[in-house]
Amino acid sequence: MVEYMNFWEAGSEDLAKGYIYSKEKEGYICLICQKEYDKGVIYPFEDQLFEAKRAIKEHINKEHGDLFEYYLHLDRKFTGLTDVQIKLLQLFYAEKSDKEIGEIMGISPSTVRNQRFKLKEKEKQAKMFLALMMQLERKRNKKEEEFIPIHRGETMVDERYAITEEERRKVLSTYFKDGLDGKLSQFPSKEKRKIIILSYLITKFAKGKSYTESEVNELLKKFYEDYATLRRYLIEYGFLDRNRDGSLYWVKIQ
Repeated sequence: MVEYMNFWEAGSEDLAKGYIYSKEKEGYICLICQKEYDKGVIYPFEDQLFEAKRAIKEHINKEHGDLFEYYLHLDRKFTGLTDVQIKLLQLFYAEKSDKEIGEIMGISPSTVRNQRFKLKEKEKQAKMFLALMMQLERKRNKKEEEFIPIHRGETMVDERYAITEEERRKVLSTYFKDGLDGKLSQFPSKEKRKIIILSYLITKFAKGKSYTESEVNELLKKFYEDYATLRRYLIEYGFLDRNRDGSLYWVKIQ
């Protein structure tokens, strides 16, 4: 039975081999059962000794057999193959001729050739789908690694503002345990986390609109009981501005 931890993370070439090399563990890992063979170690195998890479190949051959047959008989939800396609692939793998396959399956050689063509088309489509998914994954990872924009009201930019989208998401989920419309569990002491929380809270204020102090308090009170602390930090970090007597507040934009 396939162990999923590394199996679906492996590339096509690794799947074809049945194992991956882990730089972290400095060894080879069987994709089917997760058995590990450490690089540099000599392993006894029956009456012979093998280094790790050869040992894992021998392990796969002995314990799991022909990988083609093993993969072919995985649950259909993993392969997407019909019973007819599975039988055809088995016969192709056995190097049967189109005539022999036709006789075995009760179809004409031309039908066999047509099915062979359809499988080749399926292979092309699979390659293109993989390419699309790889591009999607790269874009997602790139987005998570990009720094979120610094708000325009900040006058002193330093390493506190080197915040990635992934960091932002993790901090918000940590401090808004009931979701972003829920209460803030606490106001963080670390500067970067403060900025992330404040950057989110300022989105609740409309740009170009003036607020009285009581309106600011009521809005912030929905998220945190100590609304005065939030209001003070929003001003201190340049998210909000106010007039001299503190009667009006607005989103600060420079």
